[in-house]
Amino acid sequence: MKRNYTVVTGGAAAAPGVNEPEGEGAEHERVERDPFIAAMGERVRLLRARRGMTRKALAAETGLSERHLANLESGMGNPSVQVLRQIATTLNCALAEIIGDVTTSSAEWMLIRELLQDRDQAALQRARLALAQLFEQAPADPHRRERIALIGLRGAGKSTLGRMLAQEMKVPFVELNRVVEQLAGCPPSEIHSLYGASAYRRYEHRALEAVIAEHPRAVIASPGGLVSEPSTFSMLLTHCFTVWLQATPEEHMRRVVAQGDLRPMSGNSEAMDDLKRILAGRGELYGRADMTFDTSDKTLADAYLALRDRIAARLGAEME
Repeated sequence: MKRNYTVVTGGAAAAPGVNEPEGEGAEHERVERDPFIAAMGERVRLLRARRGMTRKALAAETGLSERHLANLESGMGNPSVQVLRQIATTLNCALAEIIGDVTTSSAEWMLIRELLQDRDQAALQRARLALAQLFEQAPADPHRRERIALIGLRGAGKSTLGRMLAQEMKVPFVELNRVVEQLAGCPPSEIHSLYGASAYRRYEHRALEAVIAEHPRAVIASPGGLVSEPSTFSMLLTHCFTVWLQATPEEHMRRVVAQGDLRPMSGNSEAMDDLKRILAGRGELYGRADMTFDTSDKTLADAYLALRDRIAARLGAEME
């Protein structure tokens, strides 16, 4: 009868072929290995071999036991994140190379990663646009400068300032959430509760496609979380001049509550901490916008006039 058991790294059990009787090793081979753990073990073995390191040397430098590493490389272990970090540091590679993602799947991918590493956001944006045009996935959109997309969290002023901007520009004002609702036949909150966040993101992608196809000129207010979906955010950046409307966490909260929405504070004494974490988590993504504009400590009239003038100046500079 086949026995089922789990080999725990660092425990008494050893990996196949490591100082154990043949019969016991054969039993290990019969235990079904998790494909992800097995592939990770293969990557560790390959990275170690590329650097000409023996398992004994790697164990000595990481402070791990040879048996622990043997279990990992054979795909029988269950390593912690801290163990993987130790190995990545010793092998002088990114943790992603051990865990595995598409950017570690070939030598060419690795060289591309190396070229982009430590570049600033402006350089990465230029690289993204150049690659998109190279592969003809995103040919230059002649209407990009005529679609103004406002991004940022609720309470930044996307709807209020967006309507004012659209009115002066004499172009349609589009709230992407409303288009999502029209496509789905129900409010975004119901999409989330009935079908989940993934379904909402799919509707969001379709909504943006529809707006871009229908409106060569428009002001678009995008949902705050759109930036977390890479393909949708990339579409927005490619086809729209994007503006990140910033505000302090306190200003965000005050404006949302002033609109009559008390949900951020309802039953959540840590609402402000949550808001700050969201801002911190999305800050780098919002920072990919063509322009940032802080609406804090400004009257509505002052904020609008300053925003309008800043956008006009940036678009005028791009034309020169």
